[in-house]
Amino acid sequence: MAIVAAADGSALGNPGPAGWAWYVDDDHWSAGGWPHGTNNMGELMAVIDLLESTAHVDDDLRILCDSQYVINSVTKWMPGWKRKGWRKSDGSPVLNRELLERLDRALQGRRYTFEWVKGHAGHDLNEAADQRARAAATAYRDDDAIPIGPGWPGAAVHEPAPALAVAEPVAPSVAPAAPAAPAATSVEFDLFDDLLSAAESDEEVVRRLERELIDPAVRSDAARVAALLHPEFEEIGRSGTLWGRDAILEALAEEDSPAAELAILGTERIGADAILLTARTVDERGASLRSSLWLRSSGRWRLRFHQGTPEA
Repeated sequence: MAIVAAADGSALGNPGPAGWAWYVDDDHWSAGGWPHGTNNMGELMAVIDLLESTAHVDDDLRILCDSQYVINSVTKWMPGWKRKGWRKSDGSPVLNRELLERLDRALQGRRYTFEWVKGHAGHDLNEAADQRARAAATAYRDDDAIPIGPGWPGAAVHEPAPALAVAEPVAPSVAPAAPAAPAATSVEFDLFDDLLSAAESDEEVVRRLERELIDPAVRSDAARVAALLHPEFEEIGRSGTLWGRDAILEALAEEDSPAAELAILGTERIGADAILLTARTVDERGASLRSSLWLRSSGRWRLRFHQGTPEA
């Protein structure tokens, strides 16, 4: 007999109030979260709690995930990370190490398979997990009671989820008190506020954000990239591969992004809160034409869709 469960994470703002949940049926599900965390943290914690909650059950486990980040972490990247002391190929620390180590421990001795399912596509178990993860994130945002669910009968009490973001760089909701800095001290660039200026038009904001998105310093910081991407972001890359938001964030975290020159060809407003930007980039791989659809939601411009096409 196999237990079939969906696991999902949610972050309002990513980073922001975050939730996680796994779901088998209405009598077997669990949820939780943090006041401030990331979507990937939620995705990891959902699988961790599912494994720990069913550790006493001698059944195969079929885990349905819409996160390629989680699946690839377990099936592709984790052995190499462990050999390198939880560091990536460039020597930098792996994000979310504490959660990944806990996941590694929970997997030991278990019979399991992972299956990718497309999120927000009407899959019953995935939708049920997503709703509960989002409800937990919303409860943290609104300071309401957290809907934790019934869990799994007979589950042992296990290690609680970290109270805050562990290893993934996130911006705190309120900056901690610090001594006053000298007037000449520079202010760190903060993408979470989009640095909106009264003098900037919407088109100018979008052009600036497009330039920031190809900056290697920005692309190497998952939290900063996440702040620029729409929750339903998709990209068709140079090779024709369709990427989702989580997959793109993890791929950028694992690879060194080449420096690129960007020439913006034009911007076209196609709706009150939608701008299409076209551009040409040149990097070590050659020249590409870019099409980027930027949408404004809650006063913030985010990239909803991008396509890159190599020039002949």
